[in-house]
Amino acid sequence: MISRVPVLRFVKRSWSFLGPRRCILRPALNNNVCLVSNASITTTGVLAMSLKIKGGTDYMTVTNKGRSSLRTHTCGELRACHEGQQVILRGYLQYQRMGKFAIIRDAFGKTQVIIREEDTNLQKEIINTNFESYVEVTGTVHLRPVDQINKNMSSGEVEVLAATYQVINQARSDLPFLIRDHNKPKEPLRLKFRYLDLRHNELQANLRLKSQVAKKMRDFLQDKEGFIEITTPTLSINTPGGAQEFVVPSRHPGKFYSLVQSPQTYKQLAVIGGFDRYFQFAVCYRDEGAKPDRQPEFMQLDIEMSDVTIGDVKHLIEDLVIYAWPSHLPTISPPFPSITYSEAVTLYGTDKPDTRFDWKLQDVTHLLKNCGASVLENAVLMSGNSAHSFVIPQGQDYISKKVVSAWEDLAQKEHSQAGLSVFKVDSNLMLKGPNAKKIFPDQQTQLSRTLETQVGDIMVLAAGRTDNVLGLLGKLRLQAANILEKAGIPVRNPCSFNFLWVVDFPLFEHDPDSGKIMAVHHPFTLPREEDVDYLYTDPLKVRSQHYDLVLNGCEVGGGSIRIHDPIMQRYVLHKILGIGETSLGFLNEALESGAPPHGGIALGFDRYIAELCGANSIRDVIAFPKSIEGRCLMSGAPGHITEEEKQLYNIIVESNSTKNES
Repeated sequence: MISRVPVLRFVKRSWSFLGPRRCILRPALNNNVCLVSNASITTTGVLAMSLKIKGGTDYMTVTNKGRSSLRTHTCGELRACHEGQQVILRGYLQYQRMGKFAIIRDAFGKTQVIIREEDTNLQKEIINTNFESYVEVTGTVHLRPVDQINKNMSSGEVEVLAATYQVINQARSDLPFLIRDHNKPKEPLRLKFRYLDLRHNELQANLRLKSQVAKKMRDFLQDKEGFIEITTPTLSINTPGGAQEFVVPSRHPGKFYSLVQSPQTYKQLAVIGGFDRYFQFAVCYRDEGAKPDRQPEFMQLDIEMSDVTIGDVKHLIEDLVIYAWPSHLPTISPPFPSITYSEAVTLYGTDKPDTRFDWKLQDVTHLLKNCGASVLENAVLMSGNSAHSFVIPQGQDYISKKVVSAWEDLAQKEHSQAGLSVFKVDSNLMLKGPNAKKIFPDQQTQLSRTLETQVGDIMVLAAGRTDNVLGLLGKLRLQAANILEKAGIPVRNPCSFNFLWVVDFPLFEHDPDSGKIMAVHHPFTLPREEDVDYLYTDPLKVRSQHYDLVLNGCEVGGGSIRIHDPIMQRYVLHKILGIGETSLGFLNEALESGAPPHGGIALGFDRYIAELCGANSIRDVIAFPKSIEGRCLMSGAPGHITEEEKQLYNIIVESNSTKNES
């Protein structure tokens, strides 16, 4: 068998890694750079393997997967062209019926195996084999009868007539669940026996796609854009602000490490150290407690560059996403649309809008000031208050009283918002619902016309403190879309991938618990040039050079241009945020070493892949995730340590702090 394998040819050529668009702050490099080009050499004697270089790209397609001297083919590989061939297959016994018919499954697909009527010994062996046992079958490939072709199987045109059968490893008879694409067990059971759960087709496909996208992104950054992959420390010092960090004891009494919540300071230090194009697939750690779609450890693609603008970063990421975009998904094209933080919150009630459907929020404050309903009138009188609304097209059949009651509870408990009204739009554009009769008829008609409602629509309206109103309506907008889609009403196109840049975030905000000023992104973000003066007079007015990348309402990336002036950085840390030199003094010292202007971004890689896969949770794209409570149900982590280990790390556990665990 002949295989074509890529080699590297180095060509001296004057060029810029980034090209004129990637960095507008400097011209192309004049020195000689080694440019990697594709070539190929012919080799022979490679068993069951064929690598082909696809024209015009840098990736390879392996056309004969699963090379092994113990089998001739994978279970998903056989086709009509293999008719008459003698094959050796290995895989899991997924199903058998009366010992005469079996399905063998491996990582690449399934094959149907047929046993002759007269081969009773082999039939007995198969009958005595537990499902999910690992087996070997040898036999001959036959075409299936036309009426028995299974188009849902890659090998559905053929079957293997078994000659021999061997159980390599018998699975126990009381497995907690079998591998089926339907009626999957509840997630806690799947997580406890994750090694079984990983055999499901869905997880196999998700993790393989994740690997392929990661490879393509590495190829793009290294081979096309001149980046270097640098691994930064996991054990670091505790840094104030941001998410809660995991604390790791050390052998030094009273001294602790922290697991990094991101490589933020280290990647800045790498750029300061002369590596002007850095990246890594970094594992990050955040102790965020029990949240439905968060993980205490997760992966992000971390990128940092010197001498770049916001536009440079956006162009790079758009090209990166498109280069690594899976070919089976709908085509996307740059540039991705962009809106400001203020526009996003005002129109969608969130800084990560799902733009696959409209239902925008509209300001109706002016229509309620003299509407006749005193509750609504009073709600918009106070400074900082307003009224906003959105429409659910033809939602009357789906937004029940029970739903409205749940929304009212949500408004009061999570948003301190009592002024929520849900109206039905009736004939002549009149409204039905609480407070509707108190609103003057002319104002009802004006509301309906302003919001362009039709008979059968639902109008959701909230009045009160503006940030509470917008946040509440943003949540209800998404919940309403979910309700209609669950009822079979299409709202969002599941085949659409709507990317969106959100820019011009505020640099600071008030901590709702302490009332202190805190950084929205992180304390190293550079202010917009026109807002720098506000740093010293009114910090809450400062807009930042921070940008988020949103995909279908999910934040999949966030970054900023960094502060490279040590005087400004020290002022932000000390004077505005009250952060001392103890934990970040080394960064200030580094900035005094001639730090170049720099910026970067981090893509939440698990969340990004989950969106591409259409997964319900990021746990479906992580091989061994933690539960919602942050536990590993399979291994039992977190677990106990011995008294000797406690002494070694100077740990004293108070007896009344120990909880009994089931």
